[in-house]
Amino acid sequence: MINCEFENGNKANLRHVTVGCIVAKDNKILLAKRSQKLMLEGGKWCLPGGFMEHGETASEACEREVLEESGWKIKNLKLFRINDNPNRPHEDRQNIDFIYIAEADKGVGEKDWESEEISWFPLDRLPAKNMIAFDHIDSIELYKKYLKNPFHLPLTGLSK
Repeated sequence: MINCEFENGNKANLRHVTVGCIVAKDNKILLAKRSQKLMLEGGKWCLPGGFMEHGETASEACEREVLEESGWKIKNLKLFRINDNPNRPHEDRQNIDFIYIAEADKGVGEKDWESEEISWFPLDRLPAKNMIAFDHIDSIELYKKYLKNPFHLPLTGLSK
C-alpha cells in the first residue's frame, strides 16, 4: 500500500502513475493472478504491472514490473494506451495507467509474492470478465481490435 500526501496534507487528490503490459507469445497473452491475501482485487487475473518508482521511466517500470511479477523479460516494448479515467473501477486511489504491448523474450526467473500464479491465455479463451482485475479487460479488448485492424498508437482520451 502506498501512503502519500501533498505538502499541505491533502491526500484526497493524489494521482499515482502505474504501468501494465500486454505480453504476447505464440498468440497468447500473459496474465498474473493477484495474491488473494495481500493484494487489492486478490484472486483475480491482471496484466503484469504496478507502480512506477522514483528515478525510472514508465517503460523501465514496465520492464521491471513484468520481470518481478512473472519472471519474464520482454522485448519490442510499445506504448499502447494511457488510461487516465478518473473513475476506474475497484481502485482505492486514482491511478493513471500507461499500458504497453510487448513480446515475451525469455523466462529468466520466478514470479514474486504479488502473483499467486502466472499463465498464458489464448485471446479467445480468457478468464471470465469478472475474474479480471480492475479494468484490464478494457485494454485487452482494445488490443484484440488492434490485432485485427492496427491503428495509430498510443491511444489516449478513451476514458469517457
